[in-house]
Amino acid sequence: MEFLFFDWLGKPLWMWLGFIGVVITLLVLDLGVLHRKQREIGARESIIMSAFYILLGLGFGGWVWWYMGPTAGMNYVTGFVIEKSLAMDNVFVIAMIFTYFAVPREYQHRVLFWGILGVIVLRAIMIGLGATIVSQFGWVLYIFAAFLIVTGIKMWVFADKEYDVGSSPVLRWVRRRFNVTDRFHGNRFWVRLPSAEGRSADLFMTPLFLSLAMVEVVDVVFAVDSVPAIFAITTDPFIVYTSNIFAVLGLRALYFALAAMVHRFHYLKYALSVLLVFIGSKIFLADALGIAKIPPLVSLAVTFAILSAGVGYSLWRTGGRPEADSLTPAKS
Repeated sequence: MEFLFFDWLGKPLWMWLGFIGVVITLLVLDLGVLHRKQREIGARESIIMSAFYILLGLGFGGWVWWYMGPTAGMNYVTGFVIEKSLAMDNVFVIAMIFTYFAVPREYQHRVLFWGILGVIVLRAIMIGLGATIVSQFGWVLYIFAAFLIVTGIKMWVFADKEYDVGSSPVLRWVRRRFNVTDRFHGNRFWVRLPSAEGRSADLFMTPLFLSLAMVEVVDVVFAVDSVPAIFAITTDPFIVYTSNIFAVLGLRALYFALAAMVHRFHYLKYALSVLLVFIGSKIFLADALGIAKIPPLVSLAVTFAILSAGVGYSLWRTGGRPEADSLTPAKS
């Protein structure tokens, strides 16, 4: 059993395997037990699931605090809170994707489940590459920091601009190069249909698969922001990956819990933009103050203050306002 103590990315192998085991167990429990049958996810169930994933993520942070120390624990919690908050932006865009493709609510869970699997693999690759680059070239952190500042400013400027799903270059390319059907065929991603030339049945992508592809594309875009953000908090690959994944695991439940009230969090985007600027500025500020890094407790406190202000202001400004857009797509 000595191999379990083999060092991999700065931590014993048993820590990585234990975490992966927890994730696999949660996914199997979700798809194989709780949602084995295709059905619509209700608001009450989604709120309970979302609360469960948040408590689980914070519970894991408690273990990190106990086993790895207070600094690691605060870095994990800060990363988890930031990633969870940035996931709110994912919820906004996923709602637009489902509306654009008119995905029935009973099929949305299937898209999000497989989307989460793709996210887990994608984040592992990006974080692994990021950790390797940062360990070899420390100055890359300054590039990450500058990128976050620019991204935060850009997010503020374009906060009121909605994501245009139909104009996506990826979606246009797929529709030009592959067989695509405009009709849903139950919960199937692919279906065989007679070809226009009368040959044997060809394989077609369904709108459900296109919505899944767009969810994955959107995550790539958001990962470009979120991965540098967590590396600006800590360069420990274990904390970076675990905080990322625990935040993402609850994204599916978070979507169903908030899909009907996304309009109430409109101004949260401005808070997220300020948060990204703050995270990026920390590295330059630490250099200006002649310290190694901004204390984790300060980072955590400022993060909570910015997000609390954004949520509070959003709820106050949108109180009593009718929902701007329906996020429950029509049946196809």
